[in-house]
Amino acid sequence: MSQNSLQGKKIVVTGGSRGIGASIVKLLADEGAQVAFTYSSREESAQQVAHTLKGEGHFYIKMDVSNEQSVNEAVEHILEKWPEIDGVVNNAGITKDQLLMRMKAEDFDSVVSTNLRGTFLVTKAFTKGMMKARKGSIVNITSVIGQTGNAGQANYAASKAGTVAFAKSVALELGSRNVRVNNVAPGYIATEMTDVLSEDVKAKILAKVPLGKIGEGTDVAQAVRFLLSDESKYITGQTLSVNGGMFME
Repeated sequence: MSQNSLQGKKIVVTGGSRGIGASIVKLLADEGAQVAFTYSSREESAQQVAHTLKGEGHFYIKMDVSNEQSVNEAVEHILEKWPEIDGVVNNAGITKDQLLMRMKAEDFDSVVSTNLRGTFLVTKAFTKGMMKARKGSIVNITSVIGQTGNAGQANYAASKAGTVAFAKSVALELGSRNVRVNNVAPGYIATEMTDVLSEDVKAKILAKVPLGKIGEGTDVAQAVRFLLSDESKYITGQTLSVNGGMFME
């Protein structure tokens, strides 16, 4: 990977104010891209991320990816500033874990609405411009759970597996216009969400990871960077797993 492989590219990242999303935003900025990232509720977190970014031209905007009006308004604002977008990273997502027999229908619906429907809404909103420009790369953040399933996460697994199938279909539709669509599927990555797990739970998870260690947000960000860059110009419809060997296809 050449240094500054994203120099001058304009990239949108959803859910970029914390966790893996923040790692992606920071690395893309380091690589020379201008980044517009979204947040859903905590503006102070978005401000903190923005203050750490190298380069100029970055900005953040509030967006609820599960709400079509919110998505369309935010995308309209972004396109007013940047008429052409080079890349989109669908990272925003939520979990509401519970065993199937105890899971409420609204908890299933909200996870699928955010993780899968949100990816659909954001992708659709930016696709017209990318097709017209005959260029662009869309990267969805899925999960190893969408590949393996996991007890207590039927809603999350379904949303992430659905995203993989969605990407394959859209890749077929957009390929003739030189717009690529791929996925990155993280495994066990150190975030605020994993920090609260007990040592016993962490040990059980690591026992399933051949590399024997927890991944970092930058590990995922490096994969995203590759798929956004011209180095991956002949890759579309694929899922790149970043999981330490936790799942192998």
